[in-house]
Amino acid sequence: QVQLVESGGGLVQAGGSLRLSCAASGLTFSSYVMGWFRQAPGKEREFGAAITRSGGNTYVADSVKGRFTISRDNAKNTVYLEMNSLKPEDTAVYYCAAYGGANLATKMSWYDYWGQGTQVTVSS
Repeated sequence: QVQLVESGGGLVQAGGSLRLSCAASGLTFSSYVMGWFRQAPGKEREFGAAITRSGGNTYVADSVKGRFTISRDNAKNTVYLEMNSLKPEDTAVYYCAAYGGANLATKMSWYDYWGQGTQVTVSS
């Protein structure tokens, strides 16, 4: 059974930082592209960042480029999202997802597995 478990969310002031983690089990982690998405209240879930299977290449959405960094540790079956210079508009539930293809997928429909999400709240 595949499980993706996010952690690291919480309440932070604007300008602050958080590091999200997503621990994967039940799959060959290094065979999956990993992504982070987020969903703000009343809005659709949107792509945030993705990382290739080896971790050698990443893609970050324009809305968070320069502030968010995705990384992974295949030895620990974990993907991370380092979030800096947080803004109130970054408030959302953050989800990690696993995609069995090879591309840096940005569409939700491409991903095979999803975590339950972790809440990030940025106060002004």
